[in-house]
Amino acid sequence: MSKKEAFSIFLFFLMMQSTFAQNKYTNLEASKNSLDYKGDPKNATDRKSLAFSDKGAWFGFGFLEPAVAQGGFSGPFLMTEQNGVWLSASFISLHLIDEKQQELIDWKTALVQQNSYNSHLEQQFQNDQLEVIQQLVFSSGQSAIQKTTIKNRSSKTITLTPAYYSKIYLDNLQFSAEENAIKIVSSKSNAIGHVQFLSAKSTIEITKEGFAAKTAELTLKPNETKEIVVSQTYVFPQYDWKKEKEDLSKIKFNTLLENTKREKEKQLSQLISKKKSIYKGTDYSVFLAKLVLTLQNNSRIAAEGLKHEGIFPSYHYEWFHGFWAWDSWKHAAAAAHFAPELAKNQMRALFDYQSPNGFIPDCIYRDTSIEPNNYRNTKSPLAAWAVWEIYKQTKDVDFIKEFYPKLKKYHAWWYKDRDHDQDGLCEFGSTDGTLIAGKWESGMDNAVRFDNSKILKNGENAYSMDQESVDLNSFLYAEKNYLAMMANVLKLADDEKNWKTESEQLKNQIQTQFWDASSGWFYDTTIDGKNFIKDMGCEGYLPLWVEAATSEQAKAIKNNLLDPLSFNTFVPLPTLAANQSKFKPDNGYWRGPIWLDQSYFGIDGLRKYGYVNEANQLSNKLIHNAEGAFEKGKSIRENYHPITGKGLESENFSWSAAHYLLLLLND
Repeated sequence: MSKKEAFSIFLFFLMMQSTFAQNKYTNLEASKNSLDYKGDPKNATDRKSLAFSDKGAWFGFGFLEPAVAQGGFSGPFLMTEQNGVWLSASFISLHLIDEKQQELIDWKTALVQQNSYNSHLEQQFQNDQLEVIQQLVFSSGQSAIQKTTIKNRSSKTITLTPAYYSKIYLDNLQFSAEENAIKIVSSKSNAIGHVQFLSAKSTIEITKEGFAAKTAELTLKPNETKEIVVSQTYVFPQYDWKKEKEDLSKIKFNTLLENTKREKEKQLSQLISKKKSIYKGTDYSVFLAKLVLTLQNNSRIAAEGLKHEGIFPSYHYEWFHGFWAWDSWKHAAAAAHFAPELAKNQMRALFDYQSPNGFIPDCIYRDTSIEPNNYRNTKSPLAAWAVWEIYKQTKDVDFIKEFYPKLKKYHAWWYKDRDHDQDGLCEFGSTDGTLIAGKWESGMDNAVRFDNSKILKNGENAYSMDQESVDLNSFLYAEKNYLAMMANVLKLADDEKNWKTESEQLKNQIQTQFWDASSGWFYDTTIDGKNFIKDMGCEGYLPLWVEAATSEQAKAIKNNLLDPLSFNTFVPLPTLAANQSKFKPDNGYWRGPIWLDQSYFGIDGLRKYGYVNEANQLSNKLIHNAEGAFEKGKSIRENYHPITGKGLESENFSWSAAHYLLLLLND
């Protein structure tokens, strides 16, 4: 081989290495900025902008708008206290001061770009003298680390002093200076904050507005680069700050960032490989990354009253800082595909509060002094479905063994406390005898079908509404089938046989009592089973999803779902048929808007009965016609207007993201 040939091979090898380096994180790169974190939080409770978080942290960050850019990220947005408040517009905001005490860079005019990834945040500033790159990545559920890289772009040596000046929005914090660190104590939270200057010695002054700090002077020759690393930690008492501090002292930022990027790329690659064939395009991979990021931003490690990690419905809405029962089941079913341990712990979080009689509370919170846990009602029984979805992804028999007895108790509770006439068909109800809690128990709080309901007493702390609901009994039918499959896994032959017998009996009751052949729909009935509550709502297609309908019933439902006058609206499958007199999607909550869980149940139900093309048509409309859902930057909404597609209610809604994700993936 000649020297020329050898050199050519060497050059080719270098080019291939370079290409590999660029393409190593193709999914992360393609999906960057899938959520827009730019904003300008003007006070503690300003909820206009979004916050990025990872690893279950109870705090998050974003980007400041270019017009108000500083040398730092927006935030933190603290979920460690109250129901989420901004500590500052930019708490760790850098200033680069020259020898004449002048600012070397105007962040507003020097801003080049801001990019968010599922793995981290990154922003770049540049003027004639300096290039500054800032990156922020979470090292744990307690800590985030911000690295600032400063490069001298000029032909002269530059000497500068890094300085930080904070301005906080909260008046309930106590700051104290420690060696190279600041300690933050709140009167409204047990979480302690710690800011550490990890790369250099610092001088710190506590001020009325927060703190002022300077680190060691830096001298940069032309083209020379230097780094500043700062960590922020917010740690609850059940975690060990000394251990966290020790871990932080060992971290190499570049290694941490590389590992996080590798982890997120692998996560996305595995999910993308599971997509249905009709969603193979890159745009759908980007959409998928946005859905996962939504769930990531809403994930929280265990803290105080929440004894296991789990997922908020939405960190963005003040009153959604907790775990709800049926939300949790839905989150777990989706998380099973990319974070199975999180999914398992999401299930454990609610079952930590299971009563001896089997009851599961509606919702639980970290700090019950802000809002108490709700024991007035439970939620629709989807727990066994979620557990089985986790088992399908993990094949973890021990997990089934752990949950089977708990699920049996929960299932039995329904028939003891929510079957008023003991006919094997249950009703939604409450523990406190109030009708409102009974409606909450359905999850469809103000649904039209409950407009004339009354409450009946079954026993001590046990009340039912005076109607038997088709969705509730469909879910219970599905639970019997899931419990039968679990019994099979655990080799409990008698249990399996009993569940199958009960399942078959309940299927017959569903097919007869709730079915109206004249309209081709399932309806709730009065408690005696003699009269339909004839409001055509989304509960009527639940028997499709659980496969309790006959093929003839499924065909009739399919025809209704494809009818543009009823359910095949611009965004399809509204919670109330569009031709019903009480259809009111504007501020109607469950009286017409699109809820992604219900739309998913309908579409997946059609697929189970072989109506694949029809399911794909509705799915396509659901993805593309919901305002901003498929668009980069826009957050996933709680629900959508079926006629206009407008996003409604909370942003960053987890079960919407969860069900979009399930819609994309192969079962």
